[in-house]
Amino acid sequence: MNRDISSEFQPDILIVDDIPENLRLLSQMLLEQGYKVRKAINGQRALQAVEAETPDLILLDIMMPELDGYQVAKYLKDDPTTREIPIIFLSALSDTMDKVLAFDLGGVDYITKPFHVQEVLARVRTQLTISQQKQQLITQNHELEREITERQNIESALRIYIHAMSHDLRNPVTGMLMVLQNLLKKIPENYEELPVAPSILKRMANSCTRQLALINSLVQTSDIELKGIHLNCQSLNLRQFTNRLSLELELILQKEQAEINNQIPENLPAVQADPNQLWRVFDNLLYNAIKYNPPGIIITLSAELITEFISLKNTEVKLIRCTVKDNGNGMSEQELDGIFDLYKRGRTVGNIQGLGLGLYLCRQIINAHGGKIGAIATPKEGATFWFTLPIFDE
Repeated sequence: MNRDISSEFQPDILIVDDIPENLRLLSQMLLEQGYKVRKAINGQRALQAVEAETPDLILLDIMMPELDGYQVAKYLKDDPTTREIPIIFLSALSDTMDKVLAFDLGGVDYITKPFHVQEVLARVRTQLTISQQKQQLITQNHELEREITERQNIESALRIYIHAMSHDLRNPVTGMLMVLQNLLKKIPENYEELPVAPSILKRMANSCTRQLALINSLVQTSDIELKGIHLNCQSLNLRQFTNRLSLELELILQKEQAEINNQIPENLPAVQADPNQLWRVFDNLLYNAIKYNPPGIIITLSAELITEFISLKNTEVKLIRCTVKDNGNGMSEQELDGIFDLYKRGRTVGNIQGLGLGLYLCRQIINAHGGKIGAIATPKEGATFWFTLPIFDE
């Protein structure tokens, strides 16, 4: 295992040479540099030394009796436990083919005898640094693989949970919708028997239908990263669309003493959007405004026609820019950082429950429409969220 040459551990260098004077000279100059040095007088002892303790680097002579340097290198490189040890060949052989063979056998460098002390030290330092960085990279890759596996396991468990939850939620909502539909069938003949006004029943039935669509889309949402969001786009009048949304939020608005001020022009060009997915965007932004602010806030909805230049296509496109603004607590620049990321929650949410999925889903949905989404930091002056949508193309 490679050691950090700047740490308290001494890099362990094994010198293999059958000439004692070379061993003494190399050993002395490396010891003076603070390295731990071991010596082997022949190839067999070198293999024994490696087996006893894996060195960080080997200085290996080629021309030795019985087991030469090439054979030692081949043996070490064939063994998975020792193949990563960097080997610097030291040899009087200066022929190009000798050097080529040394590198073919896995050598990282080649020093020709007679060697210069400073050259050997420089090459040793370089190879130890490279080996250390390589080991760090291997460690980081292993850690990254572990994190990826862990995330995949979590995402798999989450998808299973969402499938189970959507199944359990679907049944009671379906049952409620059937009851409401049966009551609505009695309107022509037994109007007086209805417990509430027909308009309220229709609104409740529409709400149940929308809830079923949202529940069914939970499974799709769990696979967003794998498959993306599937859209069924159509022409939508934003003013009429947001008016219906406001009606369905009427009870919670009354409870929180909140108000929606819809300033979206009636004559604004229609957008091309999936109504169920766009409903989720507005729903998340409106609920967040209500949830994270004290009672009595005013939420203003606005929209305008804008022109955006697309540099890649060198053309201009017309879009609708929607804004959801409240007069509540607002957010700081720090809170905006990564606010649309998965499982990201603001720093000031306190004990308010949530998973940090809402704004992430909003971004995925708007991106799927080909638009953009963002937020503006206005501390103590309310929060402003905006997004763009394409105009309906007939």
